[in-house]
Parts: sequence; structure tokens; C-alpha cells
Amino acid sequence: MTRSISIFGATGSIGDSTLDLIRGDRDKWKVVALSANCSAEKLAKLAIEFDAEIAVVGDENCLAELREHLSGTSIETAGGAQALVEAARRPADLTVAAIVGCAGLAPTMASIEQGNTVALANKEALVSAGDVMTAKVAEHGTTLLPVDSEHNAIFQCLQGNDIDDVRWITLTASGGPLRTKTLAELDAVTPAQAIAHPNWDMGAKISVDSATMFNKGLEFIEAHHLFPVGLDRLRIIVHPQSVIHSMVEYRDGSTLAQLGPSDMRVPIASALAHPKRMDTHCKPLDLAAIGELTFFAPDEERFPSTKLAREAVYAGGGAPAVLNAANEVAVAAFLDGQIRFTQISAIVARTLEKYAPEAPQDLDAVLAVDAEARMRAKDMMELA
Repeated sequence: MTRSISIFGATGSIGDSTLDLIRGDRDKWKVVALSANCSAEKLAKLAIEFDAEIAVVGDENCLAELREHLSGTSIETAGGAQALVEAARRPADLTVAAIVGCAGLAPTMASIEQGNTVALANKEALVSAGDVMTAKVAEHGTTLLPVDSEHNAIFQCLQGNDIDDVRWITLTASGGPLRTKTLAELDAVTPAQAIAHPNWDMGAKISVDSATMFNKGLEFIEAHHLFPVGLDRLRIIVHPQSVIHSMVEYRDGSTLAQLGPSDMRVPIASALAHPKRMDTHCKPLDLAAIGELTFFAPDEERFPSTKLAREAVYAGGGAPAVLNAANEVAVAAFLDGQIRFTQISAIVARTLEKYAPEAPQDLDAVLAVDAEARMRAKDMMELA
């Protein structure tokens, strides 16, 4: 049976892995929509290869180039934020939401409202609009499948069990490329050092988030919305080998863990094939070669981001959206060489101190909080 799929963020690392899996089982998939922020040439090549119905660029300035590359084909083209939303409203059996940052929120919400099953790889959308998004999922009967390796691991460990029997959900963290550095060394870290993840091949933003451990803070908030066991039953542990992707402990003392290679094709395949399984051709896990698995408590003095995220979700209101927006601004500034690595968390902390909006009740309110938080984070940068 052929299934239809739309991929938002098709030219990024998640999009690449998703299309690689589809390429290996091509006759079972019909591609509806592919999107990129720009990357017009790459997007056009993918749209032609997979015979997509429509290709969309989020940056409208890239639309002319996209149209040029797709001239002579029957593939539709569109550009801009609203075009992404309209493409997300097209019926598809599965939508992969992989646009980085809060920019992915509106198309993800549109796909949820359409009733498409959503494979969620954009953690920022659920962090910024958790209550709004989960309410829409319930209203429209949408199935939300987590693609982040940690949340997908938890999802798999919960299958066939009662969530009321859960004692702990443990998110594992690699610790990133800077795990062993001192505070003084962290202050001098360059963007090249921050994005050099030892285990995972990811985009620049999420790689920096891994280095600061903000990704784990965001995942803590995301897990709170995906798996409603209560904040006091969620915890984080550093596991440098990235073999165990997360664990669920039950009240009888049993702990279920999902293990696998550090390859995003594994959790993506879980979402694509759900509730079944599919081949990935990933390198099998060789525990004997790995030799040992180690675990450490997070160091929140050197990496305060997990503490900031935990405090934000406990504070509630618009704090998680503020945290996410300020982090996006600070990471972009760090990658541009405007601030030091250690200033990322400092800017986020100051923004949270100065801006404490009420909980947003709809998408427009979420976007308003996000926009205001970005402005305030930029003001904090000027004072840094």
C-alpha cells in the first residue's frame, strides 16, 4: 500500500535521513510536499527525484531560483511563511515536521489541524506552544509521533504499558563535545568546537544546543507535554556513549531502555513504519566493541541550561516560549561571533528574569510572546 508523506525541512539532517529511508522503499511512498528555508537547488533536485506535488521555500526571496530549477516540470512551487502553512494543510498520511526552531510552529499546527499524522522532529514547536499544540492534537484526533531519539525511545518503552505505572522517565544526554571542559575553557569555545558533536551528525543550531545542553532542557519540556507523568518523574542523566537513548522505570522496579546506534534513521524509521518496523540498513549495535556504558549526573554549574529549562516549565505561563526564543537568538549570535559561548545561557537567564508573560492561549499569542522575547534577548545581548 502506498502512503503519502510531506517533509518540512527536507534539506536538513532529518530531511536527508527521512528521504534516504524512503529512497530505499520508494514504491511505498507518494511525496506530497517538500520544503526548505532556501537551498533552492537542493530542494528542486529532491522534488524532481521524488516527484513531489509541491516544493516550498520559507524564504520568499529564494522562490525565483526554485522556479528556475523546476521550470519544465509539473511540480508546483511556492514561497513564504503562509505558503508553508498552505502546503501543510494538504492531506498526507504522514507529515514530518523538521523545520528548525519556532519557524516550524505554524506549519506543524496546520498539519495537526488537517488531521495528518505528524512525526515531530521540531522540539522548539512543542516547547513554545505545548499546551496549545496538545489541545489541537486532542481536538483533531491527530496522532503525534516523536522523532527526537530520546522521545522516540520513551515512546517505544511505553508501548503496551500503562503510563500510570511509570515511576521515572529518564532522558539520556551525550553531554556534547564540551562535556569535560572547565568553565574557563568554555568561555573561549569557538563555534567550530561547539558544533563538532562526537556522536551525532546534526545541523549547527541543534549541535550548539547539545554543547550547551539546552537541547536536553528543551527535551525535558517536550517530554512533559508528550508523556504526562508529572514533572517530578522526569530526570536527565549524562551518558556519553549515546547507546541508551532513554529509559522508563516502572513501579515494579523494571526499567525498559531503548538502545541503538547514533543514527537518526532509527527513530525516523520507527515513526515512518509505526506501528510496524522497517529496514534501515544502519550499522548494527556492537556492545562488545563499545565495551562499557557510563552515566553521570548533569553539571548545572558549567551547563546551567537544564536548570533554566526546568525552572521555566515549573514557572509555567509563557516562560518556556521565552526560554526557547531567547536561546534561538543567543545561539544565532554565538554562531555569528557576536557573543561568547558562556553568554548563551546568561542571555537566556536575563531574558527570563525581565519577561514573564501569561500563558499563550492560541497560535497568535504564542508567536507574539516569541517575537517579544526575541527583542528582549537582543537587548540583553547589547548589555552583555
